[in-house]
Amino acid sequence: MSAPLTHLGEISVTDFLRDYWQKKPLLIRNALPGYKSPISGEELAGMALEETVESRLIEEHGIESPWQLRSGPFNEQDFLTLPKSHWTLLVQAADHWLPDLQALKAQFRFIPDWRLDDIMISYAADQGSVGPHYDFYDVFLLQAEGKRRWHLGPKVDSQAATLANTKLKILRDFTPQHSWLLEPGDILYLPPQFGHWGIAEGPCTTISVGFRAPSSRTILEDLSAELALGLPEHLRYSDPDLTRPDNPFEIDSSSVQRVQQQLSDWLQQPQNIAQWFGAIMTEAKYPDVIALDANNAEDWRQQLNAGSQLMLNPGSRCAFCRDPQTLFIDGESFPAPLQFAEVFCSTHTISLDELKGHPQLIKTNGLIDQLVAQGSLVYAEDDDHSGLY
Repeated sequence: MSAPLTHLGEISVTDFLRDYWQKKPLLIRNALPGYKSPISGEELAGMALEETVESRLIEEHGIESPWQLRSGPFNEQDFLTLPKSHWTLLVQAADHWLPDLQALKAQFRFIPDWRLDDIMISYAADQGSVGPHYDFYDVFLLQAEGKRRWHLGPKVDSQAATLANTKLKILRDFTPQHSWLLEPGDILYLPPQFGHWGIAEGPCTTISVGFRAPSSRTILEDLSAELALGLPEHLRYSDPDLTRPDNPFEIDSSSVQRVQQQLSDWLQQPQNIAQWFGAIMTEAKYPDVIALDANNAEDWRQQLNAGSQLMLNPGSRCAFCRDPQTLFIDGESFPAPLQFAEVFCSTHTISLDELKGHPQLIKTNGLIDQLVAQGSLVYAEDDDHSGLY
């Protein structure tokens, strides 16, 4: 497994996190010297034919409308009828299917691994783009093949005007402040909400390394529901410090402050919050696809005894917590020895030797049985996702 990057161009990762991460964009020339695209445009189109692969086609001058969006799976005829220019094919979560991308993901582990969402690959014909837009998450845009000119605009928000008559949220008023031509190995880092527009100059392939960022609404709704389940019925609004009100019909500032304090007290459940957060940040992007890899839980012991290994499903996600000692996989939390959880999250593999000394993990209906049965663990020698095409 590749080591995380220590420098982004001439900037150390420490300086990048301090000065740029979630603060301002950064162009990194020759960030990955000699980088070669892991997939050709034709192979990417082959992926987009698959039912289990999320893909999109965007045509700037579509037959039905400008910036026409179509979702896959596609067929070969869809690609044969495309114009010579001004279109883009996007394939989401390409790291689930291309083993070569695991090494690329590992290089970005100077950001917590559970923050990384997925790797999207886009292939664009000449002048192809997805229009000027912005995202609510951080992204590293790696030029893999060909050239793309990126125009960078100011930071915007959800109130920014967008074009009508298209399913895409394309900025109606976009004025570039900077423009750069990226070549293979160059990276453009963009924090959330910076307007940007990348236009291919000739056919090109771009790799987007995107990061998870749950909305405040999601966090508040999900966390409050989770914590509320553990609150006893006798905990209610109370006001033992009540004094005679000036007006009995007024909700005064003291009452509001009292509610704020009680809410704060109810949130003082760090272990429960850790359990919830670990689960939400490891939810699988495509759980139905993972379920297709479910195996008979009886077989893995024989496989490991024969010298095989178990490995984390490429579509699965994992993390661990020290307090409480928990292993999180695909949105579920499991009590697990800290040493085992830490090693597994780092290597994504399990051998027979690593299970010795942990009888609770290998018992019938234990952790390993559960993870194999739900498809989160697969046999290393059977990992053939890249063989889809």
